[in-house]
Amino acid sequence: MKKHWTNNQLYQLILTQFLETIREPSVLFWGIGFPILISIGLGLAFTQSSGTQFHVNIVENHATALDSLIIHYGTKTMHDKSVVYTWTVADSTLGNTKFIFKNSTWNNAIVALKRGEADLILTYSGGKPCYHFDPHDAQAQLLYLKLSHLLQHPTVKAIEAEGHVTPLTLKGVRYIDFLIPGLIALGILNSLMWGISYSIIERRSQKLLRRMIATPMRKSNFLIALILVRFVMNMVEAGVLFFFAWLFFSTTIQGNIGALFLLFVAGNVAFSGIAVLISSHTEKTEIGTGWINAITMPMMILSGIFFSYHNFPEWSIGFIKLLPLTLLTDGIRSIFNEGAGLMQVAFPSLLLLALGVICFIMGLKRFRWF
Repeated sequence: MKKHWTNNQLYQLILTQFLETIREPSVLFWGIGFPILISIGLGLAFTQSSGTQFHVNIVENHATALDSLIIHYGTKTMHDKSVVYTWTVADSTLGNTKFIFKNSTWNNAIVALKRGEADLILTYSGGKPCYHFDPHDAQAQLLYLKLSHLLQHPTVKAIEAEGHVTPLTLKGVRYIDFLIPGLIALGILNSLMWGISYSIIERRSQKLLRRMIATPMRKSNFLIALILVRFVMNMVEAGVLFFFAWLFFSTTIQGNIGALFLLFVAGNVAFSGIAVLISSHTEKTEIGTGWINAITMPMMILSGIFFSYHNFPEWSIGFIKLLPLTLLTDGIRSIFNEGAGLMQVAFPSLLLLALGVICFIMGLKRFRWF
């Protein structure tokens, strides 16, 4: 007599894993809610403001030389027992620039700089302003250029240059357009590495896998069920994240949807294979956590999730581009923001698929129940 398909072992494993996953509220929050909160928070911080705000600490002994200038063009208030001057320079093209000057001692100014409460320290020497800031800080460099020009020409709106400034309003050039593909890729990485690797290692350490093999159960069915459930969850998480990005920030997909789906599948296969491989033999959760962090943390930092990896030394860029998370992130960004199609993402997709299949086969051969 032919068995009904619902009695199939793989189907029952998939159903069990799915129900076990969605019954935990924390899974839904960290997988869906948390990335949405990050995207909304960073999106509001970097895309909604039409102006720029800088904080400058003036050493008290040198403040008198600036008082008449700043008071004439700005406003004076008292805050935390210290004098604060606010000077707003209007610019309809680039947005308003707001300078907040605070009088303090040299030691307090240094502490403020270390804490990120100030961008630059201003003193006067020989009747001329002296600017103290970290030369490697791009924000401080911009503040120096604007402020030094403004103190010489208080009535100008901004640094004047030859030519006409035309702000770009193209799709894909905002920080939120850069961020959302990175968060989607990061969500895939974390979901699979922790949802599969840690789950297997924890069950092995608790002797649960020993009980499961008594059914009996095929290793491939057990692992495929884990992977398929996580793939579906990742689809939902990415879809919800994109919906909120579209709703709040008008984020769009300019490229081919089929190419995006192919790359999405390839990324899931790659990190599923890696997750199976690193969890195939380990039985202690402490060791497993170390392995997971050793793989995820470097890629989270290097692969350009929150900022461009081109900030790293030139000699390292070639290596960074070959990281699985970089391949996935760059591919998704190219589809979202550059209008890429199947041909543009075919090579990274093949690399990710090959990596995932190889790692899965190796992990399947090494896999032990106890």
